[in-house]
Amino acid sequence: MGYKKKEIKEYKFRTMANHKSALKRVRSDEKKRLRNKYQHKTTRNAVRALRELTNKKEAEALLPSVFAMLDKLAKRNIIHKNKAANVKSGLQVKVNGL
Repeated sequence: MGYKKKEIKEYKFRTMANHKSALKRVRSDEKKRLRNKYQHKTTRNAVRALRELTNKKEAEALLPSVFAMLDKLAKRNIIHKNKAANVKSGLQVKVNGL
């Protein structure tokens, strides 16, 4: 994915957890944070690439995959569902105008 074990280990030593379950929670939260960050950045790059396209056929081919990425982020509460809807709407308007 987009995270490294070294990053997770370094983070573990900066915590003040007193219980095993709390230490595990810190580790798993850090993994989730890095995975969410990676998925969010990948989606933003895909949206940016779609906005830069000028060929309508290419844009229409890329549109469903970008919509799916945005829906996944919204489903996992990485972004708000209304933000996903607004971005999807703007992308659809862009593609229709090509």
